[in-house]
Amino acid sequence: MSLFYIPAGAGEAEFTEKRSRFLGHVRHAESEEEARLFIAQVKKEHYDARHNCWCYIVKDGAVRYSDDGEPAKTAGTPALEVLQHSGLTDLIVVITRYFGGVLLGAGGLT
Repeated sequence: MSLFYIPAGAGEAEFTEKRSRFLGHVRHAESEEEARLFIAQVKKEHYDARHNCWCYIVKDGAVRYSDDGEPAKTAGTPALEVLQHSGLTDLIVVITRYFGGVLLGAGGLT
């Protein structure tokens, strides 16, 4: 029997960097379908955001991410790396960005 960790509950956080507002959304997801439904829900709720980047890991082996228009490998990839090093599974993370008028560059996004 394999041991794996799943999140105990949902979570949200907010962070502001150079007037850009970032919202982090974390939820438990046991399948790709659940993860994709959550992504769609967040995109619908934050339709006016510049980006809704996401990543997820589910125990059936699905590992996916999207930078959603941010420069390649500056949003979804770093978020996925954090998840992979956490030891958690069955988890979807969506990072919503409301652009504040200042370009952050790759380092600022990561």
